[in-house]
Order: sequence, then structure tokens, then C-alpha cells
Amino acid sequence: MTDNNLFWNASIDELKKGYIYDYNKDTYVCLICGKTMENGVIHEYNNQLLTCRKRMEYHIDKDHGGIFNFLISLNKKYTGLTDNQKEILECFYNDMNDKETAKKLSISQSTIRNYRFKLREKEKQAKIFTILMDLTARHSDSNKLVEPHKTATMIDDRYQITKEESEKIIKRYFTEEGGLKDLPSKEKRKIIVLRHIADNFKPNNRYSEKEINRIIKRIYDDYAIIRRYLIEYGFLDRTKDCTYYWVK
Repeated sequence: MTDNNLFWNASIDELKKGYIYDYNKDTYVCLICGKTMENGVIHEYNNQLLTCRKRMEYHIDKDHGGIFNFLISLNKKYTGLTDNQKEILECFYNDMNDKETAKKLSISQSTIRNYRFKLREKEKQAKIFTILMDLTARHSDSNKLVEPHKTATMIDDRYQITKEESEKIIKRYFTEEGGLKDLPSKEKRKIIVLRHIADNFKPNNRYSEKEINRIIKRIYDDYAIIRRYLIEYGFLDRTKDCTYYWVK
């Protein structure tokens, strides 16, 4: 799973590339999976010597199928696109003209032209909305909603969590040493607690069940229930035989 703050705080240009450059660590970071590559290192790939940036571009293209395919496959909660709109955009992305698109999707060319118009209108609305949200955010950082993790099994009112609310819950349920005092029963609080615990696991790392248990047990004695919730709520994934776990 991608670091949500990293992904959602990236600029539009960075999102289009699929990676950012971390000036503090002098590394390139994939916004999809969190993979890092140290700047200045020459990478060998398919009998080619590549710079770090170029290798990251190859990684996004070859390992993730490109940033377009990743973004278009996101949940409708994030894209706001219907299945038909996704199909139309995929055709446009592949340089198909109206006639070719109409034939592939078995609809009329006039319908395609209508989709083009509606999508352009949607683009204009998105620009204005982005500006309005940016201006609003400058006035109230504490009321800013915390982005739900993209692999959440179901996104609903439980995920309407402000930054201030998240900080209060973490302070209430965790000790200064990082231990969990008690597992909350209310869903919204539970999600905040689980997200905080999930931050203890690194993207791209594969953990054995024993390692997972050890990390969780440092935080809460009943590691089995926390491990189960991390899976159920989409923070972690695992192999069918439970041999390995990883950040989803």
C-alpha cells in the first residue's frame, strides 16, 4: 500500500510521473508502492545502465503498468468515474479516434462525442474544485480530513476523520511509549488506531507471521486480534497459507 500522505500530498505533476524526489533523503520514491531508489546509483536493467530516475520510470511502467493504468483502476470513490467513462478514457489514452472507440464499445460516434464534451466539463469543474479546496485548506488545517488508505475494504462515514480528531484518538489510546492501552469498539476510532499501528510496517517488506506477531506484541498483548483486523480492514495482506504478510 502506498504511503497515503505521500501520495495525496504530491503535486499534480508528481502524480502524473508516479514518483517524487525526496530532497532530505536524496532518493526517488514510487507513489504507488513506496519503493525507493537512491539518487546517484547506476542501475542495470535489461542489459542497460540507467540513472536512478530512469530506473524509477521503468519500475512504474513495467511493474505497475504505468501511472495511467494505476489511476484509472482506482475505486470510484477516488476517480468519480463510471465504468463507461473509464472505458472511454482508456480508448482516448490509446489514441483511438471516435470511430474506432465507437466500434470497440459498440456505441454510436455521436455518443462518443457527447462523452468527450461531458468529460471536458468534468475537467473544468475539477480544476475549480481543486482551487477552492486548496484555498479552504489554508484557513483550517485542523479540520482537514485524513485520507483513507486506498486499499480500504469499504469507504463510508467511518473514514470521515479530521486530522485533529485522529491526533486526539491516538493520544487517548496510545501511551507515550507507543503501546495501545485498549482497543476501541467504535469503528471510526478503531480505524484510526489500526492506521497508526500499520505505520509500523514498511512498504515492500515481506514479513513472516512470527515477525508480524512480534511487532504487534510490542504494541498490544492480543496480537492475534490486531493482526486479523489489519487484514480485514485492508491495511495488510498475506499469502493463502499465512506464510508471508505485507503492507497492502
